[in-house]
Amino acid sequence: MPVPSYASPNRMRWFVCLLAALLSLFGCTRIDPPEKLGELVVGVREAPALFQQEPPGSAAGSDEPTTTGFDYDLVEAFAATLGLKVRYVKAAHPQALLQMLREGKIHFAASLPVTDGAATDGSTEGLRLSPPVRTAKPVLVRHADALGPDSVAELSGRTVEVIAGTPQAASLAALPEQRRPTLLERSDIDEIVLLERVATRNAPLAATDSASFRVAANFFPDLTLADELPGEVKFAWAFAAKVDQGFFERARSFIDHVSRDGTLARITDRHFGHIQRVDSAIIAELLEKRVSLLPRFRRTFVAAQEVTGIDWRLLAALAWQESKWDPLATSPTGVRGMMMLTEDTADRLRVGNRLDPNESIHAGARYLSDLIEQLPPAVPEPDRTWLALAAYNLGMGHLNGARHFATGLKRDPNSWYEMKQVLPLLARPEYYARLKSGRARGGEAVILVENVRTYFDVLSRFEPALKFTLTPPFKRQ
Repeated sequence: MPVPSYASPNRMRWFVCLLAALLSLFGCTRIDPPEKLGELVVGVREAPALFQQEPPGSAAGSDEPTTTGFDYDLVEAFAATLGLKVRYVKAAHPQALLQMLREGKIHFAASLPVTDGAATDGSTEGLRLSPPVRTAKPVLVRHADALGPDSVAELSGRTVEVIAGTPQAASLAALPEQRRPTLLERSDIDEIVLLERVATRNAPLAATDSASFRVAANFFPDLTLADELPGEVKFAWAFAAKVDQGFFERARSFIDHVSRDGTLARITDRHFGHIQRVDSAIIAELLEKRVSLLPRFRRTFVAAQEVTGIDWRLLAALAWQESKWDPLATSPTGVRGMMMLTEDTADRLRVGNRLDPNESIHAGARYLSDLIEQLPPAVPEPDRTWLALAAYNLGMGHLNGARHFATGLKRDPNSWYEMKQVLPLLARPEYYARLKSGRARGGEAVILVENVRTYFDVLSRFEPALKFTLTPPFKRQ
């Protein structure tokens, strides 16, 4: 009796495809440990305040992209303890980060959002998690002019867009059936684009985290918070379940250490401390004037950057804070012009007419550049620029006085995070009585700097960086 053949061409092709799929799934090569590979490979999501790269060529003399953000600063600090450089792999959404982890393409994922409680026991869904690096509330967001909803209880029959795989998606899915909305889970956009869809009325509602909402509200002032969702969002570093125990413990110990010594608080303040300080009406006015007024002065701001190396968008942000781009602005104290220069400062900079926008912008840029240069070499960026902006408002004498007080108070005079808590003391008699320069409204200087940071964020999203700059967005040493 003949033996039946199972080796027909169709069956063979099916078998080969199945074998290839299995080899792809189980036989893929996992990334070597950091020490063996010679670098740390980290998955990140590109988003404002988290991880952003200016295009190559933005920094003079460099073909490398300029990178900023909370995740970047924290990962770089960890890599420094390992003596390794970092290679970043960008993902569009949390699920893509998880996929890279499961395929062994990265050593860990930075700032993976996890549900309340998941980051406290070190493991979830086959992952190993660091202690939380930051926390936020899950929130429901709508357009300010929309007719509701105003609470989670009103979601039945509504459609809510949400990033797939996030705690806020899980929070909505867990609502009682009679209150549960229709969920449209997106895996093709980030949180800021999601919220832009609500601002432009392309989506009725969005669920996000409170930090992303605060960042996006500075770009899209028509957004409003409808309600908070149940639970809490925690962001942690996520590792594969079979991560080397020693490497995992080093990461956990690092997060514990920076949480205790203030490093994590300073990095958090650097990227999130200034958001949600400016009224939405002022942001809306800035966005309107960016279109109707800024083009008249853009070329002058760019020319000032070419001379000083200070990002033209930062100079424009300072001018908006000082005068709302009004060349004829005058204050009761006698400061005048686009950059609100005092008469003494204008004389020192040889400004013939403070009300001439070209003279004012170039002089203000040179003045800020001089203040940056006057600070000690030990002051790092971006703190160096924020402190110089405070001196722009107060004068370098008052800033140096505050730095002296900071040292006596066991605060770091080179840290903007520390100094913005010291500067308001210049209005108290027990402090200003000890200064040659006398009393100063240090709290106003803090407000100026934090406002300028917000305006700079807004302009950076909508206005391109100049290709040639000494250090976008700041001057380097």
